[in-house]
Amino acid sequence: MQWLPSQLLRLLLRTLHALWSSLAPTCSRWWVPPGRRGRALAPSPVPVSVNYHFTRQCNYKCGFCFHTAKTSFVLPLEEAKRGLRLLRQAGMEKINFSGGEPFLQERGEFVGKLVQFCKQDLRLPSVSIVSNGSMIKERWFKRYGEYLDILAISCDSFNEEVNVLIGRGQGKKNHVENLQKLRKWCQDYGVAFKVNSVINTFNVGEDMNEQIKVLNPVRWKVFQCLLIEGENTGEDALREAERFVISDEDFEQFLHRHKDVSCLVPESNQKMRDSYLILDEYMRFLNCVNGRKEPSRSILDVGVEDAIQFSGFDEKMFFKRGGKYVWSKADMALEW
Repeated sequence: MQWLPSQLLRLLLRTLHALWSSLAPTCSRWWVPPGRRGRALAPSPVPVSVNYHFTRQCNYKCGFCFHTAKTSFVLPLEEAKRGLRLLRQAGMEKINFSGGEPFLQERGEFVGKLVQFCKQDLRLPSVSIVSNGSMIKERWFKRYGEYLDILAISCDSFNEEVNVLIGRGQGKKNHVENLQKLRKWCQDYGVAFKVNSVINTFNVGEDMNEQIKVLNPVRWKVFQCLLIEGENTGEDALREAERFVISDEDFEQFLHRHKDVSCLVPESNQKMRDSYLILDEYMRFLNCVNGRKEPSRSILDVGVEDAIQFSGFDEKMFFKRGGKYVWSKADMALEW
């Protein structure tokens, strides 16, 4: 049989298409973005733990905030759920909802529905929230507490005047008193209680030993104030955080002062910058390697494996800093 050139071309194209279809899943796993070419090929990291900043809106004005209110966009609930399902299929074990302030959207109903979906439908081992705590009501715990593993409340000082200076204050509400109330609700409704503190020029000299020991959180995450271009520093930033920045030596002195607090988890700038998988409000991974947040394409458009290649995620540092820990409340002894 004699083949015409056009027939040969079609046969060749069909063969190439079949070959590509068989290799595509493997190739996409090992594909390296242009910025990483020249390095040894490595498989895509598994998104074991993901921080989803689904809103940038907040009712506080913390001067060092590095995820500021540059947009008011929030994904529709069903689209957010679709993205979370994709992450679960890609290997996610822990989701942390953050902002902005997560409880601003629909007075906490939006994040509550996401928490319930992740625990009930996706059966995630760990579901957590980071909040300033100012808008959480007891009725939220009654409805959604059973689905939440960890509630982390941001508190940078046990001196209310310092909290106001930092911008973590709202009218006549007392941030420290509210923290104590939330700690009790967590105990009442079986949610692991955690405290996050950003160490900066206004609180670096404070001794928090006694207050933390009384609160007795499962973890006290202590961050060194971090500058991110376009967020809290630079011409297009909504914050000017330079006056909050402390030296590595000052941070180490703060850690040394609190070395006897067993739940202390320190995170310097070096540990923090590239060891978190961060999704923004559009479900794009944010790459902080160059000191600013450079977004990937959305996982809703290109899938998790493609988008995560642009995340700048340092998987080794994630494990080195203790990013994987006992994070399911079913595995904790929740007795304070």
